[in-house]
Order: sequence, then C-alpha cells, then structure tokens
Amino acid sequence: MVQIPNPQPPQPPHPDASNSGPSSASAAVPGAVPTSADVARLAGVSRATVSYVLNNTSAVRISEPTRQRVHEAAKELGYVPHAAARSLRAGHTRIVLMPTPQIPAGPLYSGFLNELQWALSRLDYTVVQYGSLGLTGEDAARAWAELRPVAVLAPEATALGAGGVALLRRAGAKAVLTLGSGADEGAHALLMDQRRVGHSAAAHLLERGCRRIGVVVPEETGLEPFSQPRLEGARQAVRGTAAEITELPLAYEEESASRLASRWRGLGLDAVFAYNDEYAMLLMRALQDAGVAVPDETAVVGADDLMLGRLLRPRLSTVRMELPSGKKLAELVDRLVREPGKAAEQHDVLGATTVRRESS
Repeated sequence: MVQIPNPQPPQPPHPDASNSGPSSASAAVPGAVPTSADVARLAGVSRATVSYVLNNTSAVRISEPTRQRVHEAAKELGYVPHAAARSLRAGHTRIVLMPTPQIPAGPLYSGFLNELQWALSRLDYTVVQYGSLGLTGEDAARAWAELRPVAVLAPEATALGAGGVALLRRAGAKAVLTLGSGADEGAHALLMDQRRVGHSAAAHLLERGCRRIGVVVPEETGLEPFSQPRLEGARQAVRGTAAEITELPLAYEEESASRLASRWRGLGLDAVFAYNDEYAMLLMRALQDAGVAVPDETAVVGADDLMLGRLLRPRLSTVRMELPSGKKLAELVDRLVREPGKAAEQHDVLGATTVRRESS
C-alpha cells in the first residue's frame, strides 16, 4: 500500500513580506481588469497584505510605508476590491440598506441622512438607498434581503413587523433599526416622537395666553405619520387647561388656504400651529390677505426652522427640531453590527424646541 504523506498546511506570508513573483514591469496585462495579484506585484508585497490593507483589517499590523505602497499601486492600476468576492469571504456584505422615504424629506432629515451616509462610509460601510415605494412588511424585507445587507435602517412607514425583522436576520442582517414613532419586535428603534413637535408649539402658545388654538392637518396623502402625532401632542399640551384644540384640514394650495382664511373669524381662533413652516407661510399669507392681523388677532407657529421663515414679516415662530449627529448614529450601527446578539434597544433621537419670533 502506498502511503500519501499528510502535507503541512501552507503558512501565511508575513504581511510585509515581498512576493517572489515578477517585478512591477509585468504587474498587469494591458486591457485586462486589474486584480489583487497585479497590485501585489506592483507594490512588492503579498496578496494577503493587499487584502489586509484594502479591507482595512485592524487585526494585522501593517507598516505605514507598506500601506502607502499598496494604495499607490491600486490607484495606478485602477484596482478596486470586488465587493461580492469580499462578501463571500467574510460571510456577509458591508452594505447598510436605507429604504428611501415614501414622502419628500425635509432639509433637516435630508441633512441628517447625508451626514449619516458619510459617517458610515468612513467606517467602511457601503450605503445603498433602496427605492421600495409601495413595499411594506415582509414583502419589503424579502426584497431588501436579496442584497444581503449587514444592517437595515427602515422608516416606520414600511411597517416591517416582527416577521419582516426575523426574515432580514435570517438573511444575514446583523442589525435591523427602525426610524419612527414606534418599535417593531426584534428591531432596534430610533424613536422620532412627533408628538413632541406639536406639544412644544401648543405649550408656547399657551404661555402666550392663547386659548383657542387651531392645528393644521395637511390633506396630502402620506403625511399622516407626522401630522397625527403632532395633533395629538398639541392636545396633550392643553389637557387640563381651559384651552381648546381645533383640527384644521388644509391642502398645500393657495385656494385651500384662502378658503380657510375667509372663515377664520367665524372659527374664533386666536392661534394656529400650522404643521410646519411651509404650511405656516401659506396660511399666514392667506390670513393677511383676508385682513387678519398676525400676531395681534392670530398667533402663528410653524416647524422646521426654515431660513425663509426668518425672512418673512412678521418673522415666523417655529419649532426647531434636533436629530443626533450622523457620526453618533453611524457608530451605533457599527456597534450593533459587531454585537449582533444584543437585545433590541430604543433610542430617543428627536428633540423639539420652540423658537419665538414676531408671528407669535
């Protein structure tokens, strides 16, 4: 019987060890897609070193001159790592999936998302915005899972539910976060309690002596997750006082605002929280055209603290909202990815403060 000796497993090269292969003159075939082997030959290091450097591996010490040679070689050759191949080796992607909001994002939210994406990219994550309009629950989760994201940051409107969260986790998502006023079972919740916005506005108007407060509720479809909690927050602020809240449906149209302004004095209102600055500016202009003095007859408060509101006369009072820095939230996502077994947490991320100006 012939015995086949048991070969010893190959020893990985030292990260700074040079290849014994061809010199940089033969680093890549003209016209061919550059590979990590081409980068290794040009930089004079091993393929393992190229992988360590370009994947930002912290477990292996690489000297700074070696890192620089690898990056310069990759840049010269036009080489970029193959995301799919890297994902196969790691067992997961570095994709953080962020479904696009189902309503137009305001400047505050847009700035927050841009900062978050930048901060995640600095942590070596790839942010993918997914246009999933119309998809909710497990249907949305199934579509997202096809990309095998390592983390998902889902808006409340997608209504993932416990089933959707579980489906994403089975597909390899190490962290599932929801952004909104509630929490889904199994997901980490970033709570944006819109009631605080309405509460802050109504509390300010109460302090100003207003007792008949209107609250604008936009008629546009899709704004309910914001408008209804803001209305409820205003009602909470006046509970137990002599003040009353009147719900005011309003479309974002001049004609709708004019119709509301024409019957304003009949409503007997001495103040209005107009949902946000845009609706506030629309309604304030209509009230002024109808001869209703602002703030002498009616105090007006918006939300979002838009620059345009400061340019109006009278200057618009508003609720200024605060969100956490994108860097702080990116670090939270990274921590949850590295600790996938961590119990679901809830984080309050929305602050609200009324800024008093001339309109109130």
